[in-house]
Amino acid sequence: MRGTAPDNAGSADKIRKTRPRICGMATRLVQINMKAKDDSALGRFWAEALGWGVDSEGPGVTNLEPVGFSYPDPVAVCIDIVARPEPKTVKNRVHLDLATTSTAHQAELVARLKDLGATLADVGQGDVPWTVMADPEGNEFCVLEPRPVYRDTGPVAAVVVDCADPRAMARFWGRAMDWTVHEATDGQATMRSAQGVGPYLEFVRTPDPKSGWNRVHLDVRPYPGDALEAEAARLRALGATDPGFDQSAISWTVLADPEGNEFCLLTPA
Repeated sequence: MRGTAPDNAGSADKIRKTRPRICGMATRLVQINMKAKDDSALGRFWAEALGWGVDSEGPGVTNLEPVGFSYPDPVAVCIDIVARPEPKTVKNRVHLDLATTSTAHQAELVARLKDLGATLADVGQGDVPWTVMADPEGNEFCVLEPRPVYRDTGPVAAVVVDCADPRAMARFWGRAMDWTVHEATDGQATMRSAQGVGPYLEFVRTPDPKSGWNRVHLDVRPYPGDALEAEAARLRALGATDPGFDQSAISWTVLADPEGNEFCLLTPA
């Protein structure tokens, strides 16, 4: 069973089989939420791109996860696509990096994604070994050159968040979740599930300021037996803030990290 917020906070709420808690922490990254004018069409694109299955909890919401996946499991960070009428106007602050196993695989994947409706994108990356693309609704993503660190992540190598201070973001998210910080420098911070599986969460320094609501955001979930209100209070104590709108109609809590990036704290499961 899931629920979807009626406004810009939009998030899909899942309750399924869970895994044991790790390291005594109460929260873990379970999915990203992506806004779309046509959630069904964009869902089909990403399902084909990743080789994942498609489901829907109701009109205006398309849910993507690996075939045979038992949610929640750190081997994958799922994708929920939620219909919203507002057009995309600025570069997303959250995007996906896709993994490849060879230069030939990278070229084949780029060609296949173009056939599915993706286009090449210029975000000022210059001459780099990875390929920057945009999905059919303009959401940026990268097809990486083969890198050994991503050899066992699955099709999604990393969820990447633009930020001003990667070290500070790593401190906040490293305490907020049961994920392990692997690297924290002035330019980039990297985290991964404490189980050492699934994609990485990366914070990359960028000079671009945040502008408006993020069309792509993180969804985190406490473990069974935890109280949503207590976990929200813990995150606020770590530096999360309230975005300042009426949340009485939703069953989860919308917060913002120390740089103002909205995220959803889902009901425990």
